[in-house]
Amino acid sequence: MPLKLDSTIAAIATPPGLGGIGIIRISGPAALNILKKIFIPKSSSCSFISHRLYYGWIKEPETNRCLDEVLAVYMRAPHTYTRDEVVEIHAHGSFTALQQIMALVINSGARLADPGEFTKNAFLNGRLDLTQAEAIIDLLRAKTSQGLSAAVAQLGGGVENEIKKITGQLTTIKAMVEVAIDFPDEEAEILNADDLRRQIEPAL
Repeated sequence: MPLKLDSTIAAIATPPGLGGIGIIRISGPAALNILKKIFIPKSSSCSFISHRLYYGWIKEPETNRCLDEVLAVYMRAPHTYTRDEVVEIHAHGSFTALQQIMALVINSGARLADPGEFTKNAFLNGRLDLTQAEAIIDLLRAKTSQGLSAAVAQLGGGVENEIKKITGQLTTIKAMVEVAIDFPDEEAEILNADDLRRQIEPAL
């Protein structure tokens, strides 16, 4: 069951430097309220349907000063990366614009996310297991096609599924050994050494 993580976190999700697009990600219970404070949609009928992009402007509530022309998307929990409420603001990749929007987001109720905190929350909320969380790091650091393929397979649950398979095999073998210990007179029928070896080898 997902944990109740009360704080709302935010960070610039794209690498530093000049670029066409810069993304700010907000995750937590106040994400949508923060967006509503600072985002002025072009359409007056904007209802923030989940996973739909909306065009508009980021403006300072006090001064009405426009910081950037953006696309904004609200993603309703639990259908998000962290399983919390998530908002993304797709702005221009200007360092100054992104920094000013981030300051506005923080002043509106979010806090700056710690490094890796989005993935940590995804793990704590059951969105990722530990092997998948590690795969995110491997995916980001992959320098070869082989490394990329291995990370994607692990992210898809390949390692977890293999662990479950091996665990099931070992549990069956353990049960056979325990029965043989409890009923030694039946050992020849219950625990055949050759059969046991054939079952253990795939798990090694």
